[in-house]
Amino acid sequence: MIYFVILPFVNLPEFNMPSRIEQLTAYLAASPNDPFLRYALGLEFWKLGDTQTAYQYLSGLTQQYPDYLGTYYQLGKLCEVLQLFDQALTTYQAGMALARTQNDHHTLSELRTAFNALNDELFL
Repeated sequence: MIYFVILPFVNLPEFNMPSRIEQLTAYLAASPNDPFLRYALGLEFWKLGDTQTAYQYLSGLTQQYPDYLGTYYQLGKLCEVLQLFDQALTTYQAGMALARTQNDHHTLSELRTAFNALNDELFL
């Protein structure tokens, strides 16, 4: 036999929780040299549909922190969304070169797969 318990609706006080963007921005203000926070902000803006701001964060990362490898795949995918196909290919290539120097075979494989898929789509 299954029993269901019906609980009365309880009004809880509203909590003004900061948004993820607000939290990350506050963390970035406290740690301005942390590339992960810029990366996370870029992805968060992209998730919210603000692709231009996401692009600014991610492309800025490749200039300020060129060794931050995770940026290249995400920036390449964002460039595809923005139909900046040549830039996407160039971004994937730069990421592949960096992955080789960092001996990161997994990321190299992901970047190569993304590059080949876009290249095939554009030129076949």
